[in-house]
Amino acid sequence: MATIVIAGGTGLLGTALIEAFRLDGHRVVVLTRHPKHDHDVRWSPGQDDGSWAGALNGADAVINLAGTSIASGRWTAARKTAIHDSRTQATSALVRAIASASQPPSVFLSASAVGYYGVRGDEPATEATPAGSDFLAEVCRDWEAIATQASNRSRVVLLRSGVVFARQGGALPQLALPFRLFAGGPAGTGRQFVSWIHLHDWVAMTKWALATATIAGPLNVTAPAPVTNEELSREIARALGRPSWLKAPSFALRLVLGEMADALVLGGQRVIPDVARRNGFVFRYPTVESALKEIYG
Repeated sequence: MATIVIAGGTGLLGTALIEAFRLDGHRVVVLTRHPKHDHDVRWSPGQDDGSWAGALNGADAVINLAGTSIASGRWTAARKTAIHDSRTQATSALVRAIASASQPPSVFLSASAVGYYGVRGDEPATEATPAGSDFLAEVCRDWEAIATQASNRSRVVLLRSGVVFARQGGALPQLALPFRLFAGGPAGTGRQFVSWIHLHDWVAMTKWALATATIAGPLNVTAPAPVTNEELSREIARALGRPSWLKAPSFALRLVLGEMADALVLGGQRVIPDVARRNGFVFRYPTVESALKEIYG
């Protein structure tokens, strides 16, 4: 039985990961601002580390998923600061705790995102592709740089996640809603790529990265077959038995969402999980058709 500490474990990804680890018989400690359960530890990463940092001492692994949602409101200057600081402050706190531990965890898995690559059109991006230059790329670059500071004490893996598909929670229910209302279709040109992964494969790859000692540095946690927005729209419509005909024009999305429209909807990344493929990870849902079939039956 391993002891695994998870920061930011109350969202879609953390909840699924905690359940999987506990089913495997591991002890999971959750760092959270609002403890509710046994093995929850109250933490406030912007304050003194002493009250919670002891949870990391002697742990086998630490997984950092902390950070405010990037899609819960327009990107005002204050909102962008909150998105950036919630990630960098939490990661800095964990890195300090690892540095001060007499028995540091052997592995530190820290969240990042495919936004690291910026908007790249149809150019494939692997873990060797350099960072982009837009807001999300800057956030991911700073986030990863801080996490990497723990590499002198722990093996560090940077989880560059794509859009995680699940029936409940995450982006897919929001993407599917217009189709359920017979008003779905591609966004903008529809040619922008979406790099996605089924929740089951996200959990499986995260567990695999934790257990595989040769995996370190950036890891694209995405399915091997990214799709265009138009292809994704067609497959969602097919899975739900709905049409896909009503396009959402770019100008309208920018009017409603502001800067967020280009970063999250109209732009995109064609991300390839090169490290996972070269090191033998096996996807259960390698295509968007197989993923949506499992989710929607």
